[in-house]
Amino acid sequence: MGYAQRREELIGSGLRGTKLRAALAEAADAWLTELLAAALTAGAPSGDEPVRGVALVAVGGYGRAELSPGSDLDVLLLHDAGRKGAKVAELADAIWYPVWDAKVKLDHSVRGVAEARALAREDLPVALGLLTARHIAGDRTLTDELRTAALADWRARAPKRLPEVEASRAERLALHGELAYRLEGDLKEAIGGLRDANALTAIAASWLADIPHGEPDAARTRLLDVRDALHISTGRASDRLLLQEQDDVAAMLGLAGADDLLAEVADAARTIAYACDVAWRRIDQVLAERGRSARRRGGAERVPLADGVVAADGEAMLALAADPARDPVLPLRAAAAAASAGLPLAPAALRRLVDDGAPLPTPWPRAAREEFVRLLGSGPGLVPVWEALDRTGLLVRLLPEWERMRSLPQRNALHIHTVDRHAVQTAVHAASRTRRVARPDLLLVAAVCHDLGKGLPGDHSEVGAELVEGLAPRLGFGAGDTAVLAALVRHHLLLAQVAVHRDPDDPATLAVLLSAADVPGGSVGPGEFLALLHALTEADSEATGPAVWNRWRAALFSATADRARATLAGQATRPATLFDGSALARRAAAVPDRLAVVATRPGGAGVGSLDVALPDRLGVLAVVAGVLSLRHIRILGAEVETVEVADGGVTESWAVQRWTVAAEYGELPDIARLRTDLRSALAGQLDLSARIASREAEQRPAGRAALVAPASVAVLDDASALATVIEVRAADTSGLLHRVAAAISDAGADISTARVATLGSEAVDAFYLRDTSGARLSADHAAEVADRIRAALR
Repeated sequence: MGYAQRREELIGSGLRGTKLRAALAEAADAWLTELLAAALTAGAPSGDEPVRGVALVAVGGYGRAELSPGSDLDVLLLHDAGRKGAKVAELADAIWYPVWDAKVKLDHSVRGVAEARALAREDLPVALGLLTARHIAGDRTLTDELRTAALADWRARAPKRLPEVEASRAERLALHGELAYRLEGDLKEAIGGLRDANALTAIAASWLADIPHGEPDAARTRLLDVRDALHISTGRASDRLLLQEQDDVAAMLGLAGADDLLAEVADAARTIAYACDVAWRRIDQVLAERGRSARRRGGAERVPLADGVVAADGEAMLALAADPARDPVLPLRAAAAAASAGLPLAPAALRRLVDDGAPLPTPWPRAAREEFVRLLGSGPGLVPVWEALDRTGLLVRLLPEWERMRSLPQRNALHIHTVDRHAVQTAVHAASRTRRVARPDLLLVAAVCHDLGKGLPGDHSEVGAELVEGLAPRLGFGAGDTAVLAALVRHHLLLAQVAVHRDPDDPATLAVLLSAADVPGGSVGPGEFLALLHALTEADSEATGPAVWNRWRAALFSATADRARATLAGQATRPATLFDGSALARRAAAVPDRLAVVATRPGGAGVGSLDVALPDRLGVLAVVAGVLSLRHIRILGAEVETVEVADGGVTESWAVQRWTVAAEYGELPDIARLRTDLRSALAGQLDLSARIASREAEQRPAGRAALVAPASVAVLDDASALATVIEVRAADTSGLLHRVAAAISDAGADISTARVATLGSEAVDAFYLRDTSGARLSADHAAEVADRIRAALR
């Protein structure tokens, strides 16, 4: 029976995990053994014994007997020096062609022992593959000779080769990121994936340093199990865990759903990544020690960092006199000292703190709280130290709430990190903003706690605030500080929401912000609370990722916060419009086609802003949005206002629009082409709706509809006293804004102001609507408009 048929039988038998991978390797071995025997027998002279001096050797994952259902067979045909080239080639063809005919993927090579060794010296992947070489069939002495020589060569050249492996890890980080924090991660190439696990084998084979065992081995096995399930459920060899495949993979592994799957993958990846970090530090230390001059071989210099903490060999260690059993603040002091110095905590120090550390009293003493704040304020040095505390269990001793947050996935393409890592990154970014606030301690603690309510039923901001009300007193904060921390967590999304999605000139916009800033019993006043909320909002957005953090959003946050503070101080606020709409409208009124279009490219090639002014009438927003869509211009944001222009005693209303845009391909089109299309569309000579619908149908990927959440359309009754506000949240498509704006105009509503924002793959748009008399819409009219929008989005 061939391998392909046997593979299907094994998969169909229900065998899974390590047993399936071993059975697949055994089946492949048996098949290749038969092929080699047949080839040798066919090539031997009549009556002679089968020719010796050749062997089949499994390398790479196959050498480890870790064949996943879609894995290649990575095979080396090894021959002795006396074997003639023509005979070897003939033998190889007799083995490889049946494999190809069976449509089994094969990665093959034919070499002598000396040739294989020489190539391994030049080719790093070949050298790594030979570390797991395993005999399949033929002359075992050849395989043993190659294995012995390959391992000896690796150990001899390890000081040169291991830095190459480490450098390739940095390249993989740039290309694939960290598996633990990817929504659609590469199980093999991403940091913390199977390639990292294999690197641990290479480090161990060098005999230069020990590697962690136990948890990393179990994590590797779990990632292999996930890859097996991915291969079986999709029917193809793939290492990338795509969104649409996660539920099926989870079900095959007996998990409740994709969130549980991502949590397990993240935990396994973090275990492997941490083990690699520790192992690579050991290698770096060994190689550095070898390079030291003889006069320094007496030992590394120990530099004091804090009471009981010293720096040596590029790590933060506990001083010999440190006593964790009598010093409950020592874990926080050591962590803060390490992070502030940009050093990792030494594994030996972590073991001492875990084994001998004393628990902190409740509430924490002031010294513990101050060290905690110092740790949070250490900037980028916080991340590896926090991860070490988490991996060793020290963190949950200090903050039991962290257990639930660990590796919690965020099923949101805007986020680039899991919930726990996002909280840590928010603290990192908050640390750079501490000099803008009077209470940096409250900013930093709010930053690391702001998403504490995620993963629990209810609004995560409200739930998180309730959790902080219990946590803050335990950390030693007083009642006033606790009230402020809870309010910051409760309102951590508020400034971004009103700045990006609400009309800044509407009194209701600032009213809700000012109300939140007045914290009953709080230890800071409204002005300082706004400063804290502003800094927290920026840090949260920057930690979320580039989809929600850019100069435009930063400017909106600052402008809204400044207006709120000015209102508190009793100062008059200037209109928040970011461009002079009246000037543009007057320019449009002075030209025959009554249309003004001005483009700038402040963000570089393909990115910029587009200002448009034209006579105001129902549907003009839909027209401009439609033309931009047809010209392959992606709408990242839009501000829309209506201005009055007097000319010769006649006052006319003009729609003025500022679009933040990016080219879908190449550069933005020139203004002349845009003006021509706008004139045609405004004259009714361009069927925008039909052309956009046709284009969207062509571009829609198969199966996408099943993966995208339904659009949300909500009437926000309290968002404005001057207009009816309807908020639309939907998957961003090229014609989305055109369809929404057209539905609004078809329902007889006028868009007086619009705040349009694209966040990654999601659009969040707010429309301020009035009827033809300029008044707010009636409840029935608002409901009709909302229904029209829902119908358009279906």
